[in-house]
Amino acid sequence: MDKVQAFGKNISASFSPFATRTQQYVKEQFGSVEDKTQLPPDYVELEKRVEALKQVHQKMLQVTSQYSHEGYDYPPNLRESFGDLGRTITEKVQLLSSASSPAEAQAAFTAPPTAKPQPKTFSHALARASLSSSSQLQQQHTGAGEDPLATALEKYAIASEKVGEARLSQDSQIQSRFLAGWSTTLNTNLMFATRARKSVENSRLLLDAAKARAKPGNGQNWNLPGQAGRKEGADDEGSMSEEARVEVEQAEDEFVGQTEEAVSVMKNVLDTPEPLRNLADLIAAQLEFHKKAAEILSELAPVVDGLQVEQEVRRHDETFGG
Repeated sequence: MDKVQAFGKNISASFSPFATRTQQYVKEQFGSVEDKTQLPPDYVELEKRVEALKQVHQKMLQVTSQYSHEGYDYPPNLRESFGDLGRTITEKVQLLSSASSPAEAQAAFTAPPTAKPQPKTFSHALARASLSSSSQLQQQHTGAGEDPLATALEKYAIASEKVGEARLSQDSQIQSRFLAGWSTTLNTNLMFATRARKSVENSRLLLDAAKARAKPGNGQNWNLPGQAGRKEGADDEGSMSEEARVEVEQAEDEFVGQTEEAVSVMKNVLDTPEPLRNLADLIAAQLEFHKKAAEILSELAPVVDGLQVEQEVRRHDETFGG
C-alpha cells in the first residue's frame, strides 16, 4: 500500500509543474492575467538575434541543399538511355577514333558500360549530346578530311565533360565544408538555444503562477478539468502566506538560473565563427569551380575559332578559286 501511495505522489509531483504551466499559459492566452514577468531587454534582444540566425540557416539550407542532388541542373525533359550513360566521353572518343565504318562508330555508343552510369548533370548531358551530334555529322561527311563542325563538337564534348567533373568536385566540397557545418549549427547549437529558451519560458510560467497564488484572496479557484481545488480552511492564512513566499522565492531562483543559462547558450551560438567560416568555404568551392570552367573553355575557344576561320577560308577558296 505504501508503494502505491509513493507512486501516486511521484506521478502527482511530475504532473504538477506541467499542469501549473499549462494553467498559467491558458490564463495568459485568454487575457485573465494582469501581471506577467518581463524578461530583461538584453535577453529579448538575444532571442531576436538567435531566431534570425535560425531562420537564416533554414533559408540558406533550403536552397544550398540542392548541392546534395547530382542532377539539380539536369534538363527535366531530357530522356537518355542506359547506353547513353554507359561510358565516359573520353572512352567513347577513343572507340570512335578506332572505328573504320559507320557501324563501328555506332557500336561505340552502344558498347557495354565499364563502370557505374555516368553523371546526370547539365554539362555531362551537353557533352553526350555534342559527341553524338559530332559522330552523326562525321558519318554523313563525304568530303575530304573531317567535318569542321563535327570536330568542334567533339572537342566541345570533351571540354563539357571536364566542366561537369569540376562541378561535381565543387558539390562534394560544398557538402562537406558548408552543408555539414550549417546543418550541425541548426540541428545542434541552435536546437540547444531553443531548448534553453523553452526552459526560461517554462520557469517564467511557474513563477507567475506562484505569484498569482501568493496574492491575497487568490486561492486555487481556477483549475484544469479533473484538478482538485483547495478546500476552504485547509490551511490558515499565516501558514499559506509563508508557503507561498517560499514557493515564489524558489520559482524566482529557478527563473533567474534558467535565464542566465539561456543567455550563455545564446551568446555562444551567436559568437561562434563556424557559420562565417563555412560560408567562406562555400564561396571558395564555387570560385575554384568557375576558375576551372573558365580555364577549360578558354583553351577550347581559340581552337573552335581556328576551325571556323579554316572553314571560311576553304569556302572562299572553293567559291572564288584559291
